[in-house]
Amino acid sequence: MIKLTRAAAAALLACAVALPATALPASAATPPPAPALVSADALASAASSPAAHPLELPAPTGRLAVGSSTLHLVDRSRPDPWVPTADGRELMVTLHYPAARRAQGGPAPYSTEEEARLLLQGVGVTDPASARALAGMGTYSRTDARPAPGRHPLVVLSPGFGVPRFTLTHVAEDLASRGYVVASVDHAHETSGTAYPGGRILTCAACTALEEGRAEGKDVTAARAADVRFLLDRLTGPKPAWRYAARAIDRSRIGMAGHSIGGASAAAAMAADRRIDAGVNMDGTFWDALPADGLGGRPFLFLGTDEFHRPGGEDTSWDETWRALGGWKRWLTVSGSDHFSFSDGPVIQHHFGVPAGPIPVDRALGVTRAYLAAFFDQHLRGLPQPLLTGPSPEHPEVVFHRP
Repeated sequence: MIKLTRAAAAALLACAVALPATALPASAATPPPAPALVSADALASAASSPAAHPLELPAPTGRLAVGSSTLHLVDRSRPDPWVPTADGRELMVTLHYPAARRAQGGPAPYSTEEEARLLLQGVGVTDPASARALAGMGTYSRTDARPAPGRHPLVVLSPGFGVPRFTLTHVAEDLASRGYVVASVDHAHETSGTAYPGGRILTCAACTALEEGRAEGKDVTAARAADVRFLLDRLTGPKPAWRYAARAIDRSRIGMAGHSIGGASAAAAMAADRRIDAGVNMDGTFWDALPADGLGGRPFLFLGTDEFHRPGGEDTSWDETWRALGGWKRWLTVSGSDHFSFSDGPVIQHHFGVPAGPIPVDRALGVTRAYLAAFFDQHLRGLPQPLLTGPSPEHPEVVFHRP
């Protein structure tokens, strides 16, 4: 396993909006002074002051309409690593995909109200009106809409530790509007709260395991790698779980991106499954040493905060993983970003008064969308992307590193 400083390990596991401050390994030291996620004054302000920023995601930038479907998958071939008495390993998956222009279907919900309540509770926003507002935030996809013709590359998205899959909605909808099928995954017992069939809400048993020292980051990435293998089996196998999978998914073109430990899990999943052709880590500490052949020459993108993830910085796992990678690779950091700049975090943080990096909301979301789309367009579609060759005047916040 890659060796981390105590501060780096603590920073990774503390960097989920939904996590209480106690959800850290017992041996972890105080995280380094990266952009503060929460302060007492900010929490008081968020709870008592009207929001100064709109609660809305930007519209997708692609030309295609977007559909959305939800899947509940259960892998009974293995126990859940956090709750061994559970009936197998459960996943909740949202599929965003290119939809026919005249497809029917109502607007897809952002989240359930209880999921929103539990997420906001983690940052001290507890009034019911805020939970209703977040759950009701508009999306740009239509529920179970008929897919657009043709087969499309598949991209799997894995969220940060303690954070639900819906916090990657702006990325998922944008990629779908550009012609991708996107599967965003909630890994059971690893979020602030995820709704499952039967009215169940599963919360973060994994947080307790980490806090008590019964598990560490590599256990999370191993579980998620197995989850993704199972997901790909269920989406690209002979009896797919999604009724449109066979006609909508090109199983020969598969990518994965993740935020925080979801990004580390992208590398772990690629190491375990050759079906994944390309991967992205958005600001996640790596917990696993790569195999001797790296990722077999498959392309990988680092996209992170400038303060914490520059070469030679405190998170040495990026330097070590970079050296192990062969083939195409890029190391990018974003000036002014914080840990949540690569998710829907900027919208949520600014609306509810939770501290965030100084980068403006539209710039944070725009950078993430632009570089993920460019990466997957180049490596899943074979379309060369000048954006990936060096600094761009359109995105001056993005710094290219060549360690």
